Amino acid sequence: MKRKAAWEVEGRNWPNREASRFVKAAGITWHVQVMGSGPVMLLLHGTGAATHSWRALAPLLGQDFAVVAPDLPGHGFTGMDHRRRPSLPHMAADLARLLAALDMEPAFVVGHSAGAAIALRMVLDGLIKPRAVVGLNGAFMPFSGLEGALFPMLARFLFVNPIAASLLAWHASDRTAVARVIEQTGSHLDPAGLELYVRLLGTSRHVEAALGMMANWDLRPLQRDLPRLSVPLTLFAAQLDHAVPPRVARETAARVAGATVVDLPGYGHLAHEEAPGLLAELILKACI
Repeated sequence: MKRKAAWEVEGRNWPNREASRFVKAAGITWHVQVMGSGPVMLLLHGTGAATHSWRALAPLLGQDFAVVAPDLPGHGFTGMDHRRRPSLPHMAADLARLLAALDMEPAFVVGHSAGAAIALRMVLDGLIKPRAVVGLNGAFMPFSGLEGALFPMLARFLFVNPIAASLLAWHASDRTAVARVIEQTGSHLDPAGLELYVRLLGTSRHVEAALGMMANWDLRPLQRDLPRLSVPLTLFAAQLDHAVPPRVARETAARVAGATVVDLPGYGHLAHEEAPGLLAELILKACI
């Protein structure tokens, strides 16, 4: 039986816990953190992460914005709707229903990795109308070549295998294994940050959700629609990112009129966790 992350267990001492609330929308019970005041800024984390990814950045942004940061379906402490595939369009639509339930219309959206792709899908589908979008190491392009054919297939196999998520979660409960995965993204986290990933990746439902996203992720329609994007777009590209190469930001910007690329030398895929102060300054600059 797959075990979900329990608020009373994995959520103990959760970063910014006082900002957490649970909201029902789109047939899902969502874990959402809301803090600060000002124009609404939506934060969307990437595959395999949760609101903890914004633990230091969100309070800084909350000095100028009303920040709303949900756990994506199945991730962290948000439930899953097993009747719907966790595809990019479905996830975008479900997030729009969550925002409606919260009665919050984002003026700005910041998305990390897969969260950046969700942000653009929401804009392109007319679900939100922000003044600007910021992508942090945005995962906008599918894998290429043999890797592009095999990786989604493997994720699909693991997703439908009833014991795969439990086995992977058991392996991920090993702190050394998680540290190795984080290092492979080009980032270095402090012990507290690493421990939060160990907590979540040690729960089978969180792993199942990450596998489900990877198995159902089709970025080809997003690539096709990128030239239609008319919202100001700023893309941060961490130069040490081994998960999403910096070239992805440049190739994406070339398809969107007026898009800007900001290089982040010395940081990896989780740059917003490594240097929250710097990222807060850069995000503020991109949104004013």
